[in-house]
Amino acid sequence: MKFFTRYESNNYPIIIEKNAIDKLDDYIADYQHVFILIDQNVAQLWPSIKKRFQSYIMIEIPSGEQVKYIQYYDQYMHQLLEHHPTRQSCVVAIGGGATGDFAGFIAATLLRGVDFIQVPTTLLAHDSSVGGKVGINASYGKNLIGAFHRPKAVIYDLNFLTSLPTTEIQSGYAEIYKHALLSNHEAVDTLEQHYATLQSLKHLDHIEQHIFQGIETKLDIVIEDENEKGNRKFLNLGHTFGHAIEYAHHMPHGHAVMIGILYQFYVANIILQTQFATDHFYHYLKQLEYPLSLLDTFDFESLYTLMLSDKKNTATGVQMVLLQRIGQATVEHIPKHILKEAFDQMLQYHQEVH
Repeated sequence: MKFFTRYESNNYPIIIEKNAIDKLDDYIADYQHVFILIDQNVAQLWPSIKKRFQSYIMIEIPSGEQVKYIQYYDQYMHQLLEHHPTRQSCVVAIGGGATGDFAGFIAATLLRGVDFIQVPTTLLAHDSSVGGKVGINASYGKNLIGAFHRPKAVIYDLNFLTSLPTTEIQSGYAEIYKHALLSNHEAVDTLEQHYATLQSLKHLDHIEQHIFQGIETKLDIVIEDENEKGNRKFLNLGHTFGHAIEYAHHMPHGHAVMIGILYQFYVANIILQTQFATDHFYHYLKQLEYPLSLLDTFDFESLYTLMLSDKKNTATGVQMVLLQRIGQATVEHIPKHILKEAFDQMLQYHQEVH
């Protein structure tokens, strides 16, 4: 399927289908330089890509989140500059969310901005490839150096999903589930029925439908607030605590976000006096085999310090996206004692069921 974003101007196509990469030539043929930054794991798993696009400048980069640091930015930016790029150059990202973030930030800052195209290869990247947020990490935390830079196209070849390891499927599913929580009860119920266990999730039945719905939910929010001054912050559901534990414990992004979503239910029940069934969400995560055993290793004070660096924060302290109900979110300032109380409740329940 092919559809377009719905901004007032400068819209771009999103193509989601098997063999979608065959369409890439149509979007890069007229550029003076085309730099393809490809995740080294993807290059090894899909050698046909290197052969197919050998007439372009292809650069293999480290896989995953490790590439999103200033030393690699410096290294690969200089490598591109050696080719004397112009404003008629284009950067193509072939890989997961980290590859797209990194290559997109290269594109946003090369000559003050050149075009780039997202070719996501993971389930997780259905989220990060759309919306134009790009960036790298800092020693103080995740995604603290970045820009807003829309791609010229998103080409999502579903064939890539067939080579995903289980951990990547789990990681990507977190963002699909997040979008459902921001949408409505029916979307959540449908996901939980389709993917009741890790075994059913691994089969990825119906996944094209859920990818499309997830992207649609994200676009509805991004189009209203592209530069994250208001409602776009809702897309950070689960990310305040999630980014902290991802950074501190080096776990996959989606695994951390899922635990972050669980945590925000506890926070919401305290500060908003909601009545979310936290036990239901805990056991759903357990059915999908997310690493809940790591809860025993979490240290609140160190995670709180990381939460203080979250980019949503203001001078008042930690700001956090909370669900008021399924389909409706809010951003609230959360005092430290509430964060600690929710943290203790989550750990207490985890220890009780073990």
